Amino acid sequence: MEKVQGSMEVLSAMQITADTNGLDIQTKTILQYAEVLAVILKGTVPEYKGYALQEIMEFIEAESITRTMEVSPGRTNTEIRGENTEFSHLNEKTTRFDLAFRARNPLLSTEDIQINLHFDIEPQKTYAPGYPIEKRGIYYLARRLSSQLSLILNETDYSKLAKCYSIWICRDQIPPEERYSISIYEMVNTKNTVPNSVAKENYDLLTLVVIKLGDEVYNGGREDEGYDLLRFLNAIMYPHKEEFMSTVTEYIDYSENAELWKEVTRVSSLEQVIFEGAITDAKKLVAKEMQKAWEELDIARRKVYADREKVREERRKVYADKEKVREERKKVYEARDEAYEVMEKGIQAIILDNLEGEVPKEKIILKLQKHFGFTEEKSEQYYEKYALH
Repeated sequence: MEKVQGSMEVLSAMQITADTNGLDIQTKTILQYAEVLAVILKGTVPEYKGYALQEIMEFIEAESITRTMEVSPGRTNTEIRGENTEFSHLNEKTTRFDLAFRARNPLLSTEDIQINLHFDIEPQKTYAPGYPIEKRGIYYLARRLSSQLSLILNETDYSKLAKCYSIWICRDQIPPEERYSISIYEMVNTKNTVPNSVAKENYDLLTLVVIKLGDEVYNGGREDEGYDLLRFLNAIMYPHKEEFMSTVTEYIDYSENAELWKEVTRVSSLEQVIFEGAITDAKKLVAKEMQKAWEELDIARRKVYADREKVREERRKVYADKEKVREERKKVYEARDEAYEVMEKGIQAIILDNLEGEVPKEKIILKLQKHFGFTEEKSEQYYEKYALH
């Protein structure tokens, strides 16, 4: 995955939130930076499909960014202000958005007109607070949409309503079968009794994204949908592990600003963090690959043994077939010998019966030729064999 250039502020925030046990303060702090938001938006917003993280970061509207003194040369604070995080009307209960901001919609914007997407990000410690998170998310979306129009008058221009996203990141109490998953709920046109020509952007105004984590260990593979987003959120939403920096720096790049290397606190240098993290990850990767290699070798060995046993079985079958052929051949030979014996007795009986009846030799030989198909020479041999003894 491509990287986005990181600021000193987000690096410091990551150090502050290293022991993230709750979500109200620690996680909100780290989610207030455009670098982090860019990774989240790329993994959840179809409008940003195909755009680089750096481009998405730049889509976040400048008015939503708190500009403070530069910490390092060439870099600015990228903390998101969350421009309208509280809405109240008459006697209604106050609704507080954890983080609300606007960002450019590249699909609808032109050089002359900018159309924004309205976002709120809601980190949640639990997915089971006693009510459906999804219902609360839809309510927040409705409030976010209605907040775009101040007073509803006869001349209110509803065409100015822009699409809203509410992104909920739930950490704990996730059902095992739903852990590390992303669910999207949106408005769709399900039926038309006549041909419909209404543009999708005129009704596709509310999208709820529920991201469910659920465990400090994420074992997803790169081929899994949402891998980069889930891996990144796993790293920042739980107490930081040894491989934290090496994971984060796959998405946020700190290498181009030399001043950042001098300002990192709590460690000797960022380079050391990245290097040691990479070494740790490399060791784990090697151990994992070795384990995988041993498992594959064991599978191959078992397959060889199975193939050998199959060959032995086939060989035993061949030997059994050969023995069966020998037995059949023996029976054939025995049957042939028995037939010869019967035939010999029949020849002898014919010759002796005819001799008793004083039948001449010539007629007896003719009878043998007729009954057994012998030649005259063969018939005469049998005559001599039995008539002269």
